[in-house]
Amino acid sequence: MATDLDAVERTALLTAALRAAETRRSDRLYEDPYAELLSGRTGPELLAEIRAVTFPPGRERTLPSTPDYNAIRTRFFDDFLQEAARDQDMTQIVLAPAGMDSRAYRMSWPRHVRWFEVDRPAVLAHKRERLDGVEPRVDHRTVAVDLTAPDWESDLRASGYDPGLPSTWLLEGILYYIPEPDAHRILDRVARISTPGSRIAADIVNSAALTLPHMRGLLDVFAGWNCPWLFGTDEPEELFDQHGFSVRALQPGEAGADFGRWPDPVPPRSERDVRRVFFVSGRRH
Repeated sequence: MATDLDAVERTALLTAALRAAETRRSDRLYEDPYAELLSGRTGPELLAEIRAVTFPPGRERTLPSTPDYNAIRTRFFDDFLQEAARDQDMTQIVLAPAGMDSRAYRMSWPRHVRWFEVDRPAVLAHKRERLDGVEPRVDHRTVAVDLTAPDWESDLRASGYDPGLPSTWLLEGILYYIPEPDAHRILDRVARISTPGSRIAADIVNSAALTLPHMRGLLDVFAGWNCPWLFGTDEPEELFDQHGFSVRALQPGEAGADFGRWPDPVPPRSERDVRRVFFVSGRRH
């Protein structure tokens, strides 16, 4: 039940509601037939709050368009994971956290791929209940553990993960919800169990996105849900490099991260005091 989820865990239902809304569009960037089921009644309620502040009636939009952002993010990471899986040597894909993600169910994957979903027990239990009777289309393993727990790596290895083999990691929708020290710890721990050549992808906001006055409406919604945004960086490449990953960071609207859907200008990296979000992807040194 959604009532068993805490504030941060419930944001997974928001993401599912956004994916359900995208699936209903005629110009959708992907199709997620399980998103509506996963979002339940709570997801659309959360989405309604986001829409109310993002698209205020009678006033110009000043906040980033969450529906367009989420659509681009999902498609960007869909493509990233599918490209990684085409490599015959890439046998391990890890979603951490997995949330209400349904890629293991809605997309086709090569037989050589082993799929790991890491998330808190309540999240995985909710997802298992909502998808009762639906079979994944890949060798699928769940790891019920919090990523800030002292030894989640042992649980992952016990589920069949081999740190000596190449892996692909997706850290979607997590880094801005956790304090900076925890973000560094998670990246460091992922690096320690990723062999050179392993892949990684993530999304992250910049520092100004946490403080700019015109972001207040969106930030207040998340803070009101008791899951405020806590961490951002203006140098995502440097952040990931510190932890052993060479990455490229794209903003929505840039080539390769647009898909014809980003509605706003893309500020150059040299411009200061503007909100940004980055899609990061790269490899372990």
